Amino acid sequence: MSYYHSKYRHSKPKKSKWRKVIMGFLLLLILIAAGLGYLLYSIIFSPNVWVKKGETSIYIPSEATYEMVLDSLYSKGVIIHRKNFEWLAQHKSYPELVKPGHYLIQDGLNNNELINQLRAGLQSPVNVTFNNVRNIEQLAGRISKQLETDSASLVQLLHDSAYISQLGFDRQTLPALFIPNTYEFYWDSDANEFVSRMLQEYRKFWNESRRSKAEKIGLSPNEVSTLASIVDKETNKQDEKALIAGVYINRLKSGWRLQADPTLVFAAGNFEIRRVLDVHKTIESPYNTYKYSGLPPGPITIPDPKTIDAVLNYENHRYYFFCAKDDLSGYHAFAETNMEHDRNARKYRQALDKLNIKK
Repeated sequence: MSYYHSKYRHSKPKKSKWRKVIMGFLLLLILIAAGLGYLLYSIIFSPNVWVKKGETSIYIPSEATYEMVLDSLYSKGVIIHRKNFEWLAQHKSYPELVKPGHYLIQDGLNNNELINQLRAGLQSPVNVTFNNVRNIEQLAGRISKQLETDSASLVQLLHDSAYISQLGFDRQTLPALFIPNTYEFYWDSDANEFVSRMLQEYRKFWNESRRSKAEKIGLSPNEVSTLASIVDKETNKQDEKALIAGVYINRLKSGWRLQADPTLVFAAGNFEIRRVLDVHKTIESPYNTYKYSGLPPGPITIPDPKTIDAVLNYENHRYYFFCAKDDLSGYHAFAETNMEHDRNARKYRQALDKLNIKK
């Protein structure tokens, strides 16, 4: 056997051995890469949100930091693997892209979905409801409990005479701007955004049909709201509001003073008064409808839209008087003459006396 053949036979196993080592190493790299790929895929795309009731909310205030967002999420207990969430948040630059708002967090979201939602500011609106509101200060308090804006900034804005003049109102008529209802807002809406939306709703409410009805009565929309605010304080019985509105319309058309007790309560500034007395009728105020003819300068409360419609569709009758029924049911006894009214009023006073209601 030649030297060449001997050398060739002994070198072949060495090449085969190295080939196996290289193949094994490559296989190991593939397995490591696959493992890392699977781990990365799991971090990004595997569900990492658990919400027992299907969804929950978090509120991210304006000027909130990334750490504050983490605190909100972790306090809810919705993030399963926190380190995974934080790792991806960092890599997607979320700490520099925090946006305020109200966010609905759905069960089963993965890290990528949740971070994209928060980073893009894809918040969900909240329902804002207000009714039975007496004045601007009370309104601001109600709104500040439902939106991020604070009551002080809203009150300050609504006390700015130049600003409210641009809206077409003054300090006395301003309550007419707000139409009680439930509205959708983004939670981080500020005072200006709230008022702008209310102006849109006011214009939408006072459509051509309502304005036409107001014109036929001889009242402006703000005057209708003023009368509705009085009716609102006279009764909470929806089925007699149009009847009471008819009494006041009769008085206005006849040039009578309205003599509406709720305006005296407003003028006195004491909303705990349950029984209006003669002394209250002497209060010096443009809201004292016992002293001054016509409507007061503006609404004495923010009127209910149903009451506004009751005024616009008032019942046409011959009544000029009404007072609470002596059965204390909340309903009223109506009269065409002063003599009949005095009889009804006497019965009601006697009922109050029995209950020892003096004021």
